[in-house]
Amino acid sequence: MHKMNSKVVVITGGSSGIGEALARKFASVGSKVVIGARNTDLLKAVASDIKSTGGEIVWIETDVTIEVDCKNLILKAVDTYGQIDILINNAGISMRAIFSELDINILKRLMDVNFWGTVYCTKYAIPYLLKQKGSVVGVASVAGFKGLPARSGYSASKFAMNGFMESLRIENLNTGLHVLMAFPGFTASNIRNAALNAKGEMQGESPREESEMMTAEKVAKHICIAVRKRKSRLILSKEGRVIHFLNNLFPDLLNRIIFKQMAKEADSPF
Repeated sequence: MHKMNSKVVVITGGSSGIGEALARKFASVGSKVVIGARNTDLLKAVASDIKSTGGEIVWIETDVTIEVDCKNLILKAVDTYGQIDILINNAGISMRAIFSELDINILKRLMDVNFWGTVYCTKYAIPYLLKQKGSVVGVASVAGFKGLPARSGYSASKFAMNGFMESLRIENLNTGLHVLMAFPGFTASNIRNAALNAKGEMQGESPREESEMMTAEKVAKHICIAVRKRKSRLILSKEGRVIHFLNNLFPDLLNRIIFKQMAKEADSPF
């Protein structure tokens, strides 16, 4: 991990879950970290804890749905450390509801956070990333390459992120820019607790058993290694790799399997 020493890493959604774990991981290997999120109390707590262990970190309140906030996050990194080597587009929200029962504004909200937040941050960071021949990362989900029932807005936003990042990768084949798409499986983090229901309210309790999931810390470790090795794609779970494989060969069978599994969730909308 010595290659990560002194790299400047910008992380959205850095106040909790995978974003917090990424901040801690990169700081632990000597990177200079910049985190943004909406909750300033959590940002302060994360930054204070990392500093107490000798890590270098700054934070700024950031709502990724607001373009100027994304610009200010990037400027905070440049003003503090003079460069940007890695941008990790991690901020995201989820949802769980049947489309026919869903308030359409929820889909707009998910696109604003998961897709447009990625676009805004990448747009302002890319001049600095190109200068450093750095890395831009999108943290998606299995839902980013396979549409999941009751997650229409989430899948749509992650598919959009994936398409955007793939285009960016091909555009920059000869510039030295590294583009990584990470596809964690179900992860033990707060994203499911904060997932929106059909009315746009947080669902609260996760419908899945958290103890059986990959931890945010393990996800962060794998992403850090993938950035160092400049991988283009990272499917983190066995479940995700099986879904990717079956979707190419037996998509109709996979659809039935996924429906049955999702229908078993607590308080399933099916």
